Amino acid sequence: MRLLPYLLPLLLIGCATTSDKPPLRTVDHVDLERYLGRWYVIANIPYFLENGKVASYDTYTRRPDGKLGNDFTFRKGSFEAPEKTWHGTAEVVNRETNAEWKVQFIWPITSTYLVLELDPDYRWAVVATPGRKLLWVLARERQLPDETYQSILERIRGQGYDPARIAKVPQPTG
Repeated sequence: MRLLPYLLPLLLIGCATTSDKPPLRTVDHVDLERYLGRWYVIANIPYFLENGKVASYDTYTRRPDGKLGNDFTFRKGSFEAPEKTWHGTAEVVNRETNAEWKVQFIWPITSTYLVLELDPDYRWAVVATPGRKLLWVLARERQLPDETYQSILERIRGQGYDPARIAKVPQPTG
């Protein structure tokens, strides 16, 4: 419950959709079994809950109740800091595409998670909230080739994002 005061603004940010831009376009389909596992946070639109976090990653698992486990693991300030994990859940909202989820780390607060881009081989993904306030570039490896990263930035520009707002998250190289 200590996170509740911090997550309430996140909920409000995630729900804000006042924009003159068209709605975000998600991928046509996400194979959930292929999506499960570890995704390193390569870059994001910085916000207070992830500021100062390094070596961060999400891990998605299948739960017996049909939902997904959504654990966010990170180190605060340096690669030598101890790892910490926030445990959350995710529930697929759009079963036709599996590209829209509700994510929850503290009850009753949920945030909408949209899969905007997904590599055909599930090597990288781009997820965001509907109001374009938050976005994450994720990858299966700690590093993403610069050519791939720049290509992703150009495509999300086409969805109404300013790539200058997106910052790389430090990941160890070894």
